[in-house]
Amino acid sequence: MPRMSVGDCSLYVERQGDGHPVILISGLGGLASYWQDQKTAFSRDYSIVCFDHRGVGQSDHVRMKYTVEKMAQDVLSLMEVLGLDKAHIIGHSTGAAIAQVLALDHPRRVTSIVLAAGWPKPDAYFRRHFIMRREILQGLGATAYVQNASLMLYPHDWIASHNEKLRGIEAQLVANFPPTEIMISRIEAIMAFDRAADLGRIKVPTLVLAAVDDNVTPAYYSEALARAIPNAELKMFGGGGHCFSYINPREFNQAVLPFLLANTPKA
Repeated sequence: MPRMSVGDCSLYVERQGDGHPVILISGLGGLASYWQDQKTAFSRDYSIVCFDHRGVGQSDHVRMKYTVEKMAQDVLSLMEVLGLDKAHIIGHSTGAAIAQVLALDHPRRVTSIVLAAGWPKPDAYFRRHFIMRREILQGLGATAYVQNASLMLYPHDWIASHNEKLRGIEAQLVANFPPTEIMISRIEAIMAFDRAADLGRIKVPTLVLAAVDDNVTPAYYSEALARAIPNAELKMFGGGGHCFSYINPREFNQAVLPFLLANTPKA
């Protein structure tokens, strides 16, 4: 699939299906491949767009000071290149932070938002978690960083029963790991993100999703988002860890598709 220029860099972009646009925005790792199960399911009714974030994967590895707002601007620039006036925005983790920015600062470009494993602002737990991940990356390197992250991203029993599969995933991530300074800047960007005071201004339809066993962005973050965003719907999953959309894709898709249908403009 093509790489597309969004001004000062090129992004790797995947498109699939026809219908109202749905943009899938992945988390801190920033890879389009995270959404494989959703691309297949959602493209039956929608035009799916997903991409590798600036700085990672097959997109340009731009060295800069990253912020969530700059990541959101890349989404807007991509929409311009693709000729998309409005889109449903589905964001996981860091992608959920990007979705918040788009809904707050560019509501006319947003049909609805789905916030999966999101957070409203960094608290003491969040800072402890990501400071430690940053220290592991700086001190021990990409392999230790990726292996440690797995312990937080996935449920304990899934790791135990999918160890060889996980080894393959980790090897691929390490082989394609972005420059350390870029990943550190991306970590610092999410630690600085705080639009909690603005959440009451979000007017677009909002679905908030969380797993009760998420060790990265605990479920109480999503509960706070749902309380702060007017008329937000909250769906809690019984398991799946931080990557519950990957671990339990059918359950995730069955929660999201009716929401998209209910909020898609009639042709």
